[in-house]
Amino acid sequence: MSLEDLKNKIKKDPWRLNFHVMPETGWLNDPNGAIQFDGVYHIYYQYVPDNPLGGATSWGHMTSKDMVHFKQEPIFMSPDQAFDVDGVYSGSGIEKDEKLHFFYTGNVKQPGDYDYIYSGREQNVVHVVSPDGFEIERREVVIPHEEFPEGYSDHIRDPKLLEKDGMYYMVLGARTEDNLGSILVYTSEDLENWNYHGTLIDGKEEEGYMWECPDFFELKDESILILSPQGILPERYKFNNPHVAGYLIGEADWAQVKINPTTDFHEFDRGFDFYAPHTFEDDQGRRIMWSWMGIGDTMPEYTNPTIARGWQHALTLPRELILENGQLYQRPLEEYKKLRKNEQTKSFGEAEGFAGEVYELMLKFETSAPFELKLRQDTELIYADEMLTLKHGKSGYGRRKRQTPIGEIRNIQIFVDTSSMEIFVNDGEYVLTTRVYPEPGEDTIALQTSAKGAITYWALD
Repeated sequence: MSLEDLKNKIKKDPWRLNFHVMPETGWLNDPNGAIQFDGVYHIYYQYVPDNPLGGATSWGHMTSKDMVHFKQEPIFMSPDQAFDVDGVYSGSGIEKDEKLHFFYTGNVKQPGDYDYIYSGREQNVVHVVSPDGFEIERREVVIPHEEFPEGYSDHIRDPKLLEKDGMYYMVLGARTEDNLGSILVYTSEDLENWNYHGTLIDGKEEEGYMWECPDFFELKDESILILSPQGILPERYKFNNPHVAGYLIGEADWAQVKINPTTDFHEFDRGFDFYAPHTFEDDQGRRIMWSWMGIGDTMPEYTNPTIARGWQHALTLPRELILENGQLYQRPLEEYKKLRKNEQTKSFGEAEGFAGEVYELMLKFETSAPFELKLRQDTELIYADEMLTLKHGKSGYGRRKRQTPIGEIRNIQIFVDTSSMEIFVNDGEYVLTTRVYPEPGEDTIALQTSAKGAITYWALD
């Protein structure tokens, strides 16, 4: 089947999402290079158009003027250079002198008998200059793999940039030879010449063997470090996925380029499908986060049936990050309100007759109390004994349940697309993201609770 025929076939899939970024065909994973330039929002992503199981990734590309409706653009970069032949891996973008500068990891696997963890792999830092986010003026290695410091495995990747007081800082995720996570820092005055400065922070044994996709920025005078640890040890109600993503809040020592954490590592999402978050600041000064609405290494526990249909994965809704009460709250962008249609509001006691496959739901509680909320075929959201439980049946394709202790619930906002759910609790204090694959027509919404409050439903179009 040709790629064009596959596109036409996939368009008819009832599990294709209505208001999320997803691949036309094949595989999608990490969001990359998010930036607003000349009034246009750009989002790039790891993309393999001809294989829903992944491979040597390109940078897919979509644009938007409103952060709601996105236009598919041609592939921005493909693994067609000697320094990235096995993948144009993740990276970021920054504006300088009215041009866009992207930095990514060029992945190379040397032929031979290698494990590709401690030997045989190159991960080069590549610099790309673009006048507009569409065309490429030049593309060259600025930190070759052999110049990385000693003491690390071959896994050093995912450059993210920050500018402060005329200096550019690049953070890279790394795995040490002792299998600990670490964040490396490089500095530059011109984006061309980079000097190794040391480590921003180093991990402990229980904090994972590899730290991917770092992101470092300031919010309300606090320093925020986002990272995606692989192999972090699970706790009872935390870190239940094969790999997790979260953040630290701390104080930056810019003289030493270190972060001194003032909080513990805080997990972003308590659902099944969330990884590799990536942020940018838009022209309104908002810190906006994209994430991969998927995760690696989930099989055989759970999977995505769209693989058999020629595509897999999507990005989450873009979310604004708000620093409140010593933590990051995640809130859907206000722009998504423009999708709302056919508003219906009822008291909890009269909450009958709601149904839909693509919708937004808002529950506001006068007092916190136990409840059971049924969504789509066999998904349940249950709150009892100060524990919130997300449960799937057959439509979860192996996803079973995730539990989160929450002392009280004041409100819940839920975005349901054809094959996804994003659940925001207490104004984004807690979030649960999941893929789900119900049969067509399985659209009943049912609420059971003794609590008083109101439920509002909007169809999203």
